[in-house]
Amino acid sequence: MNQPTPTTYPIPQSHVPPSAFGPMLPRYGEPWWSVWPHRLWPNPPRAAAPRALVLLALVAGVIGTAVWRVGTLSIGYLVVGVMVFGVVYGTAERRPSRREWLGIGLTLLLLAVPGLLAAEWLGVLCIMTAWLVGWSTLAGGRTWTAVLSGPFVPWVLPARVAGWVRRALPEGGIRWAGGTSATRIAIVAAVTVGLTLVFGGLFVSADPAFAQLVEHLIPTWRGDEFVARTVVFVVVVCFVLFAAYLTRVPPRLDAMAPPRMRPVPNWEWAVPLAVLDLLFIGFVAVQATVLFGGHTHVLATEGLTYAEYARQGFWQLLWVSALTLLVLSAVLRVAGRDTPRDRRLLRTLVGTLCVTSVVVVVSAIHRMWVYQQAYGFSTERLMVITIELWLGAVFVFIAAAGIRMTGRWLPRTVLLAGAVALLGLAATNPERLIADRNIDRYEQTGLLDTAYLLRLSPDVEPALARLPEAVRACAQYRAAERGPWYEFNLSRWRAPLLSEEVDLDCTGYWSEDR
Repeated sequence: MNQPTPTTYPIPQSHVPPSAFGPMLPRYGEPWWSVWPHRLWPNPPRAAAPRALVLLALVAGVIGTAVWRVGTLSIGYLVVGVMVFGVVYGTAERRPSRREWLGIGLTLLLLAVPGLLAAEWLGVLCIMTAWLVGWSTLAGGRTWTAVLSGPFVPWVLPARVAGWVRRALPEGGIRWAGGTSATRIAIVAAVTVGLTLVFGGLFVSADPAFAQLVEHLIPTWRGDEFVARTVVFVVVVCFVLFAAYLTRVPPRLDAMAPPRMRPVPNWEWAVPLAVLDLLFIGFVAVQATVLFGGHTHVLATEGLTYAEYARQGFWQLLWVSALTLLVLSAVLRVAGRDTPRDRRLLRTLVGTLCVTSVVVVVSAIHRMWVYQQAYGFSTERLMVITIELWLGAVFVFIAAAGIRMTGRWLPRTVLLAGAVALLGLAATNPERLIADRNIDRYEQTGLLDTAYLLRLSPDVEPALARLPEAVRACAQYRAAERGPWYEFNLSRWRAPLLSEEVDLDCTGYWSEDR
């Protein structure tokens, strides 16, 4: 009997499975799945941390617990920074690029400030800026999106780094010679410590002589100190592992940058920007007499005082500088630059605004400087002058980028310029500068705000040598003894200790503007 021939039908093209090139990416719930798209941050499923790196991270954590106290400005910040970068790039297969060398250098210089100067406000600012510069350097990227998001990358790293470190361990766990696993050793150690504490505590409470012997043999144990050092150990280990992961598996933060907007017609942005340029030009013309008039102009103007001229005017001009940057960022997003005519118009209007903005910055700094000469220097006034100098540099950078119509270097340069401005402020030893200028004013006018001056940090100690001993000895930073070696700070180490033999009465110096 003849069998019927089977009929074959072609498979529709839509049902043909696509050809796969390489391994499929893990799906949700599968091992090595990541919330980050592969194009933004790949997660190699078989990548493992080098075992030497893990061991050195633990060693760095132990050293960090001995030299670093988070709440104290000391040399410990610099030591931890050197250890982190040293371990990360010492175990990597590549050396830092020129951009990374610059970022590492600035980060370490910022971390050195807490070990040199004792001004808490300046130390905190330097530590925060070191965090921004350091993690932005490790995360990489050139766009504004990369620069702004880089310092937040460490907060999303724990899950990735945990798997990365776990894959560095042997499949059967860590074993010592003889096949004994690390888990069993840890259990035996825990049981031993527990028995020692229980029976040792009973013996101590049973016999005073034995208690005295234990007190001499075992150092005093403080629970808060143990917790603090444990936290420092974990933080330092995380710093090393996070930084090492970023150097080996860097994210592509530039891919998150929004695409360039569709250009709008020139008149839509050129008209308001041209009017703003005219307004700035008018203000600059008026300021020409102010900048060259100095004290004579202020005193000769009817109804104008230093306070009205400098204090109020400065803050308005500071806001003008900040808002101008927002206007420029919006214009650069929507302005067309495809034709020579478009680029020429953009250069003219934006360049005019940048040049006049620099004059506004100079005017604001001049106002604050005149005010300080009249009423004395303070940390806040020096800080806002530094901010204005940084804003002036930003306007210069924008103008330079507009000349060649390329600004890929601009975002990271703005960040590094802020770090350099802060380092410049630290290089002046601002609190000593404040004390010197205020004491100069005291020698000329007899007015000295001791309530403010004597509350500053030990950085002002060299300046106070010009004051009478009775005033100098009442500085609030005097301490009865020097701190431990791991809290070393150059200014605190140079400052003399509080003398217990002299009974000081400092109530007479705590009044304003004496």
